[in-house]
Amino acid sequence: MDILDAACPSRDVFVDLADKWALLMLLSLRERGVQRFSELQRSIGGISRKMFSQTLRTLERDGLVSRTVDPHATPPLVLYGLTDLGSEIAEETRVLCTWTHTRAAQVHAARAAYDQRTAD
Repeated sequence: MDILDAACPSRDVFVDLADKWALLMLLSLRERGVQRFSELQRSIGGISRKMFSQTLRTLERDGLVSRTVDPHATPPLVLYGLTDLGSEIAEETRVLCTWTHTRAAQVHAARAAYDQRTAD
């Protein structure tokens, strides 16, 4: 397997996971647990309803997020949570989140230096 090869079967899975909204959704479900649709959407600031729905469907289709409906509740209660596979990748993304939190100031400084260099 060579994920850099466009024909690699794992490439499309990687692309789905590397999406910023997917990573934030996995993080929210990992940190906050099972959530209703609107709860989960509110937990991820700045995402449009369309992009939220699309990302959620992709993660559900990939087997990372589960959708559970309680038809006896009025209105029906729909909950989203991580599957075992989703929990595994959410835990793996924790390292990326920690690195980002720790190094964000350095990245912002590098951006500012780059912007200043290229503006001249």
